[in-house]
Amino acid sequence: MFNIKFNSGNKKTVYKPLSLSVKYLIDEKKLATTLKQFEKVSNIKLSELQRKNFLSAKVNEIRVSKPDGKPDDIMICKVKADDNFSADYFRNQLAGLIQNISNEEIKYLHIHIPQYSAFKKHFETEEYFCQSFIEGLALGNYAFDNYKYDRKKPTELNVFFYSSNFKKLSTALLTAQAVIAGFNFTKYLQNESAISMTPAILANTVSKMLKKAGVKTKVFSESEITKRKMGGLLAVGMGSDNPPRFIVLEYKGAKWSSKKSKTVALVGKGVTFDTGGISIKPASGMGEMKADMSGAAVVAGTVLAAAKAKLPVNIIGIIPSAENMISGSSMRPGDIVVTASGKSIEVDNTDAEGRMILADALNYASKLKPDVIIDLATLTGACVVALGEFVAGLFTKNDKLASQLYNSGMKTYDRVWRLPMWDDYKKLIESKVADVHNTGPRWAGSITAGKFLENFVHEKIPWAHIDIAGPAMASEANNYTKTFMTGFGVRLMFDYMSDISKS
Repeated sequence: MFNIKFNSGNKKTVYKPLSLSVKYLIDEKKLATTLKQFEKVSNIKLSELQRKNFLSAKVNEIRVSKPDGKPDDIMICKVKADDNFSADYFRNQLAGLIQNISNEEIKYLHIHIPQYSAFKKHFETEEYFCQSFIEGLALGNYAFDNYKYDRKKPTELNVFFYSSNFKKLSTALLTAQAVIAGFNFTKYLQNESAISMTPAILANTVSKMLKKAGVKTKVFSESEITKRKMGGLLAVGMGSDNPPRFIVLEYKGAKWSSKKSKTVALVGKGVTFDTGGISIKPASGMGEMKADMSGAAVVAGTVLAAAKAKLPVNIIGIIPSAENMISGSSMRPGDIVVTASGKSIEVDNTDAEGRMILADALNYASKLKPDVIIDLATLTGACVVALGEFVAGLFTKNDKLASQLYNSGMKTYDRVWRLPMWDDYKKLIESKVADVHNTGPRWAGSITAGKFLENFVHEKIPWAHIDIAGPAMASEANNYTKTFMTGFGVRLMFDYMSDISKS
């Protein structure tokens, strides 16, 4: 892939050798006329075949070479801003483009962003319209090839963006670069192999990166976790030779604001590998369980992005981390575990471990009395069954919080969909011997998981649980999710933080 350097282009475009220029034409009734005008302005001559192809319903882009090399090639892209258009269009399209040219000798890529007015109803602001282009290239350019013997050094690619509104483009570029740093770090943590991302290594990696960004970090060792009576975290981790860790990140963005800043506690599930424990998972697909710490990765990436963007909001990142392994000391079905809150859990299925470590983390977060608590976790396969691979489940009783997260999801295309949290579901996780059962019956598995977590959050603090089990994993959803773990959630949480920092 490329080592990309992002730039805001000047009004006058200067093309150097080995350059590709990307232009967008709006697909409307007068497209044929627009195409002729474009040929004239760009000093190119399309063949009859190229013209017919571009004007057909089946072809969305053509590429034309210029003998004078100014630029060497022009890619003309057709865009229809109709009801089928989505806010993810340009992000997805440019993710595909950067992948398609990854083996070419291109040194300069010029992206001419079309007029915002044609897409205004799909984007809240012109800044975010521009930001989606920048994010697309970064997302498509990602590859986890650290262990490839013949790994090639990335070639340098200078990318220039052009917009009729230079000021808004410049703002978008600054914001995008902070978000990109966040989701690239998240994706690295997700995609690293479990042998190289144990709880201790996760804690060290996150602490090192976040300290560089000016974030205060604390890591509780197993002895400290024991002292704090975090029985859920200890029970999940006791079957592994790699002891658990509890990571706390403190980003204080209040100094960037003249008014009182809100404090948000972000809690992320950090199971660095999940065998399922004694209730062992099938071998097929178990390798993906290196990413069962995706919630933790999103928390770390979001805090990093917020720090780089200097968002005027206070964030407490809380990451309980353990390996759920099988050994003579593993927790067993039938065990009763007492958490830091004093509430007890009857273990029915040792593969319902994520909620147990979150129980201690949510209790810890509640004691800090933040304005909001949001947890993110690859918690249940049931959520993927319900919603598919491209949307996360949202669980909350707070309508305002639900609306804010839904709106941020639709804007960023890190989408969430709300499921019920009615108290009728409580009886499904009742236990005769403990305060709560760690699983319910077959039905409503993602909801009963949410109801389980609710037991450990202070009832007066607005709280949302986001189950990212589907969209965190690689899927065919779009061009930037096909191969690697996706970084889903960073764009969502960054946008949410940005919005509440303004209110």
